[in-house]
Parts: sequence; structure tokens; C-alpha cells
Amino acid sequence: MIKVNMDEYVDRPIISLHRFCQGIGISAATAWRWRKDGWLKSINIAGRPYIMGGELRSFLTRAEAGEFSKAHHAPIRPRG
Repeated sequence: MIKVNMDEYVDRPIISLHRFCQGIGISAATAWRWRKDGWLKSINIAGRPYIMGGELRSFLTRAEAGEFSKAHHAPIRPRG
């Protein structure tokens, strides 16, 4: 679950994906994966990804509700 104070970001009408990643402490690869999986929707402005404030609120609400949670599975090591 994401436990970050996002008040300064959620109140903005638009935020760059880079600033969002810095704000919640995730890598660009994680943000790319979330966008690829359809969890986080972004728009392209002049070749750069941005997130609309309403989409960010929706994403955080869904994350807090546990919509994206998965059971943890430890990797299985091959024997031999």
C-alpha cells in the first residue's frame, strides 16, 4: 500500500510522471509497468508523460482499496 502524503500532487490539475515518481519514491521502470498494466493512465504532451489530477486521485483510491495487491510468491529454485 502506498503511504505517501500526496496532497500537494493531487490538488494539481496535472503533474509530470517524473515528479510523481520522485514524490512516491518509485523508479521509472515501475511507473512504466503500472502504465503498461493499465493501473495508471497518463497523457503525452510534447513527448513527455503527464498524469491528470483526477487520474492520480483515482489511482490512489484504488491502491488504498487493495485493488492492485497480489499474493507474494517466493521464486522456486531449480534443483540439480
